[in-house]
Amino acid sequence: MPHIELAYFALLREQAHTDSERLDTDATSLSALYGQLQDRHGFTLPASVLRVAVNDRFCSWDQPLHDGDSVVFIPPVNGG
Repeated sequence: MPHIELAYFALLREQAHTDSERLDTDATSLSALYGQLQDRHGFTLPASVLRVAVNDRFCSWDQPLHDGDSVVFIPPVNGG
């Protein structure tokens, strides 16, 4: 079971009530992980509007997770 580091920004940080956490997960992909986090924190943003990065590199949603990965889900940014 991978042990991962998560970082949250903008709306995701507000909904998770934290800017980061460590998590042991049985998710086999980033898509499955985001689904678990939606259940855990009540995230309202669909995955389709997010970008995802693992270990500081943008990647696809079907990338497998590995122990020690650092994952960031990046919500859309509104300009002003």
